[in-house]
Amino acid sequence: MAESVLRARLSAAGMAGRVHVDSTAVASSEVGRPIDPRAAAVLTRHGFDPLPGHRARQVRPDQLGQGVLVLPMTAQHARVLHRLVPRGADPAIRMYRTFDPGVAAGAADLDGESSDWDIADPWYGGAEDFEVALAQISDGAEGVVEYVRAMMES
Repeated sequence: MAESVLRARLSAAGMAGRVHVDSTAVASSEVGRPIDPRAAAVLTRHGFDPLPGHRARQVRPDQLGQGVLVLPMTAQHARVLHRLVPRGADPAIRMYRTFDPGVAAGAADLDGESSDWDIADPWYGGAEDFEVALAQISDGAEGVVEYVRAMMES
């Protein structure tokens, strides 16, 4: 869902084609599967691309290099990603919700990898849980766009 939202927001900001957005998993359990139909339905309902050709892939250490922004959805994902970073690489790994000004204002004292920053996991819920996850993703998207813009300008 975040891949679809970020592609749309980056395109609207005039950065399409200059920024590559890719979604990967930290575990192998979903590799090869398409986007969850409930997620696709929620994306479609809100005017986002439901990513019909998307298939889950597991993140590889070689994808975690210099100049890469990695946006884990949960603290558990962040811990796994930090362990995968190759020696000498320095990707920017930031919890996605740290870009949500509403959450950031209420949790400024956190280290940025607390479970308080987690995007709600809709997997075991219903359509309403996917709505909550999409809202959380949307709330942080503009902050991500601005961060990427600043990365590109530096």
